[in-house]
Amino acid sequence: MNATFRIGDQGVAVTQISGLLQRIGLLDLGEPSPHFDDRLELAVRTFQQQRGLHVDGVVGPSTFRRLDEARWTLGDRILTHLPGNLMAGDDVFKLQQRLLSLGFKVGRVDGYFGAATESGLRDFQQNFGIPADGTCGPATLKALAQLSPIVQGGAPNAMRAQERIRDAGPQLGGKIVVIDPTRGHALPEEYVDQADEIIHDLAQRIEGRLVATGVQAFLTVPRWAGNRGDEVERAAFANRTGANLTVSLSVDASANPDACGVATYFFGSENHGTWSSTGERFAGLVQREIVARTDLVDLHSHAKAWDFLRRTRMPAIRVDTGYLTNAGDARRLADAGFRDVLAESIVVAVQRFYLSPDADSHTGIMRLSELREAIAE
Repeated sequence: MNATFRIGDQGVAVTQISGLLQRIGLLDLGEPSPHFDDRLELAVRTFQQQRGLHVDGVVGPSTFRRLDEARWTLGDRILTHLPGNLMAGDDVFKLQQRLLSLGFKVGRVDGYFGAATESGLRDFQQNFGIPADGTCGPATLKALAQLSPIVQGGAPNAMRAQERIRDAGPQLGGKIVVIDPTRGHALPEEYVDQADEIIHDLAQRIEGRLVATGVQAFLTVPRWAGNRGDEVERAAFANRTGANLTVSLSVDASANPDACGVATYFFGSENHGTWSSTGERFAGLVQREIVARTDLVDLHSHAKAWDFLRRTRMPAIRVDTGYLTNAGDARRLADAGFRDVLAESIVVAVQRFYLSPDADSHTGIMRLSELREAIAE
């Protein structure tokens, strides 16, 4: 579904949305309503909040996909790897978590039945004496139900991720970083041109600094191309580059002119008990550097399950660098010198990401050149 539905709309699609919300327990049972009323909007907002989506009460393509995914429980359907059209849903989340708890590698627990999940399922099937076809059917489900977890939570994935970072070494040379200049969610039209100018300029400043360190840097959207490409397409681009890290940049807006500050986001779904530990660490480093070097209000870092963060295969974050609807933030972001400080903050955080925690003691003080000299010594 590519259309967007909001309060006041009506029709078959609204009936379908109502039925999905009833199925997951967010609307009272009864005949699904074809009217998008206040009650339905509240249920949509509740769903979006639970799932780490943008909370606006509007059902666009992303929210509808998540509603459709939420209707599946493990055992409702046979799960298999379909390259190019991955099966997704709460049942896939559950399968990944179950395999991980039994000690099998599944890649990121993200609700997509990809190649890593298929490989982990085959390993499980071989170990349990089930035909290793990589398909989760009745025999596999029965075996999964009979076994007790070996480990709990996402600790194995977190440890493997930390090992990969250590193995990569502290030097930035040779690493790949994708920079994603985008816009805030539902940015009002009157701020679009200003936002594009600020964010693309900031992206280029970050790109220049990274290239100077030997990093291969890519922009998801060239300046001349405008802001084309949705989150899914941009995430696919980042994955194709084989990037080590991805930084998405945006500005925010609010009906409240007092809303201000900087926030960072990483992949995580409280509803499913899963998150990217490396993304969380990277977001925290970026947030700390920016807050230490500027007077932007600290809005902290948060887990979100937005498509871009969920679909990228590497540690990925989004930085909301301030509110264009706030006079103070807008004045800061319009200043080229201030954007230089933001760029330096983010690049220093990229370097710190590859350092051991005991080397992370000078937040907001050292310049990138000084940090690189310290690493070389």
